[in-house]
Amino acid sequence: MNQSSIRRTGFTLVEIMIVVAIIGLLAALAIPNFVRARNTTQMNTCIENLRLISSSKHQWALENGKTDTAVPSSTDISTYLGSYVYPHCPSGGTYSINAVNTEPTCNITGHILPTP
Repeated sequence: MNQSSIRRTGFTLVEIMIVVAIIGLLAALAIPNFVRARNTTQMNTCIENLRLISSSKHQWALENGKTDTAVPSSTDISTYLGSYVYPHCPSGGTYSINAVNTEPTCNITGHILPTP
């Protein structure tokens, strides 16, 4: 066999670089969407936790004959939570329970209960 009849197989450097560039482009488009989806999910989870805290402190006030200005502690309302565990903000924020007549808050911007 001579040199010209031997066929070389495999990918050239240019072909591999094109594939890597396409994968990089797809990653550049997809990663911001994944980050945005994660942030939205964390915010929605935090808002659900605030709703749970709000309903738990209202139950606590009703069952214990407290006024609207009473401020329960996290241990007071933990028995009214479904899992008996005080929730935490998935974004790392901290919750303020506040008085019964005031909605609970989170210190992360945007994590607020919507007004009815």
